[in-house]
Amino acid sequence: MLDGRGGTSSSTDVVVAGGRISTVSPRGAQPATYDLSRYTVLPGLIDGHDHVAWHFTAAGRFHTSADGETPWDEALAAAGNANVTLLAGFTTIASPGSTTDAPLRDAITRGVIPGPRLLTSLEPLSSARLTPDSIRAIIRQRKAEGADFIKIFASLSIRDGGKQTWSDEQLAAGCGEAKALGLRTMIHAHSAESMRAATLAGCTQIEHGVFATQDVLTLMAQRGTYFDPQCGLVFHNYLDNRAKYDGIGNYNAVGFASMEKALPMAANVIRMASRTPGLKMVFGTDAVAGAHGRNAEELTCRAAQGGQDEMAAIVSATSLNAEAIGLGREIGSIAPGYQADIIAVDGDPAKDITALGRVVFVMKGGVVYKHP
Repeated sequence: MLDGRGGTSSSTDVVVAGGRISTVSPRGAQPATYDLSRYTVLPGLIDGHDHVAWHFTAAGRFHTSADGETPWDEALAAAGNANVTLLAGFTTIASPGSTTDAPLRDAITRGVIPGPRLLTSLEPLSSARLTPDSIRAIIRQRKAEGADFIKIFASLSIRDGGKQTWSDEQLAAGCGEAKALGLRTMIHAHSAESMRAATLAGCTQIEHGVFATQDVLTLMAQRGTYFDPQCGLVFHNYLDNRAKYDGIGNYNAVGFASMEKALPMAANVIRMASRTPGLKMVFGTDAVAGAHGRNAEELTCRAAQGGQDEMAAIVSATSLNAEAIGLGREIGSIAPGYQADIIAVDGDPAKDITALGRVVFVMKGGVVYKHP
């Protein structure tokens, strides 16, 4: 058993009662309800950046508001993505950006459909023309609408070069207002300049960072800023599904060339981040249409291409991610009092990270959704 904090044990009983872990103790004589002794048991995985509503239409194209899909089509696709993600061992996800996330979150919470525990930012903030006062007002509105956190675009997409788009003053207004309201902030930032600005503004977590430098990673470590870089799943997924995205917005020849060029750079950022003392590198896939249920491939990339230690990668997707999303005392660890989010995989991911792609048992909140 991997406890999600870097500890291991064997011949262990985990007792669940009322949806929570009651005790964790040496194996006793009582028969197990679920005997997982052939497998490795660990906390349910957490994906801190998953666009669960993104999907392909019946025509095999990336869904946009102009493709004529009905709300039913969108809802069923999102529910399907949530289910396949849960069965892949991800019992909690954070979705940075869709109005459809709220009803999906609430339906999962009520038990209407199976899916991971879902946190959402609702619609992100992106316009560079927003004034500090309008930024604060929108964040108050998001809070009233039920957002669990705030997503801000501080730079362009990697497909457009990743240059900083929000000023220091705008970032200070956004991250300051969110903090005052008790909300964390997730910042889309590719360039080193935008990463530095977000860090100095006191923002909670920085996403992507393909153009990160060692100086800015060290600054983030000093300031306690969480870092969520992507190693390769999102880029490979776009390239593998090019025909389904091509011609939509900035999914064009230049954009795909940029993503292909980003692959070795992204792996190098993982290596730099792994070697930066004190940096809190968490885990998020940026899973989009075509990647749902394949989330664990990003962890394999981190270990294989990015050189991250396997156990560190597992901790980044369990207890450290739980801490980052504000649920460090509820999920991400196998320990008494925690939510009974427990999975089992065929193999030992601390030695072979690909075992995380062989999930045989999934329990969320004490409810079993998959078992051998």
